[in-house]
Amino acid sequence: MKAFVMKRIGEVGWMEKDRPACGPLDAICRPLALAPCTSDVHTVWEGALGDRHNMTLGHEALGIVDEVGSEVKDLKKGDRVIVPAITPDWGDEASQRGYPSQSTGMCGGWKFSNFKDGVFAEFFHVNEADNNLAKLPEGMSLEAAVMMPDMMSTGFMAAENARIPIGGSVAVFGIGPVGLCGIAGAKLRGAGRIFAIGTRAKPIEVAKAYGATDIISYKNGDTVKQIMDLTHGAGVDSVIVSGGGPDILVDAINVAKAGGAIGNNNYFGKGMFDKDYLPIPRVGWGFGMASKDIITGLCPGGKVRMERLAEIIKYKRMDPGLMATHVYKGLDKVEDALMMMKSKSGDLIKPVVICE
Repeated sequence: MKAFVMKRIGEVGWMEKDRPACGPLDAICRPLALAPCTSDVHTVWEGALGDRHNMTLGHEALGIVDEVGSEVKDLKKGDRVIVPAITPDWGDEASQRGYPSQSTGMCGGWKFSNFKDGVFAEFFHVNEADNNLAKLPEGMSLEAAVMMPDMMSTGFMAAENARIPIGGSVAVFGIGPVGLCGIAGAKLRGAGRIFAIGTRAKPIEVAKAYGATDIISYKNGDTVKQIMDLTHGAGVDSVIVSGGGPDILVDAINVAKAGGAIGNNNYFGKGMFDKDYLPIPRVGWGFGMASKDIITGLCPGGKVRMERLAEIIKYKRMDPGLMATHVYKGLDKVEDALMMMKSKSGDLIKPVVICE
């Protein structure tokens, strides 16, 4: 089979690989729809995970089941499925403690294009298929559905972790696709005023459609000061961090009210920053005593999570298809889509590749 791989840091390309083998609990899928991620860009061109050689890229997919293991009960060949970016080992100790994304080790549920070949290939392997694959609802838009495996799950996670009260105020730092899903998640959880911090025109348009009430741009001055001025010095109840450099946590803490929660899904990867530590503002954090919590997490995966996200699309609570600004046809277009994600033109939110 052919696969699109990271050959080494800074270099990608196509190569021939063996079709993956299917274990008794597993499935082999063909890609139905794919989406490159900013994480792929960090991995290849910034060495965020360290060096990788000939590793198949990609972790956002819809698939068509091509083979199932002898012990798989709920799936059969030909089923169209949602493939979560995070595919935990559900019997692991971390899973049993309630943290399946951390199974087998810190961030160990992230297998695709991390320490296992990803989904940008003619065939890809999914572990524990009955627990990690959800059936794709009939008639659902592929452009919308392919946002579930990572973008929706990750963005909503930050909104969940930010403990948003009904009618509460929220600041969302970074309005790429994950931050946009954070805005949508904040609205779904009952937020009142939602500040979206970003500058690009197309994401701003979608941010407003998803529920942002105020747009904050660094071009108009210090973003913390703008939010504090607009809230008459009070700050916000909850913060979502979905982008920015190491100092973004300083801004997040400084705009949060005492007792507020900061849901972080920003990826502070190796190669992106020149420091091994992230700063916390001493005064803004109440000298460590302001009850301002930073809650982190890795994108929740698994069958049930995907089924619940599908319900949000099915019942029109959110249209993630608005983020699919560029759509390609055919597996061979994965490279073009990834390069578009790397260059990030002003009208881009997310490129999608339809493979069927």
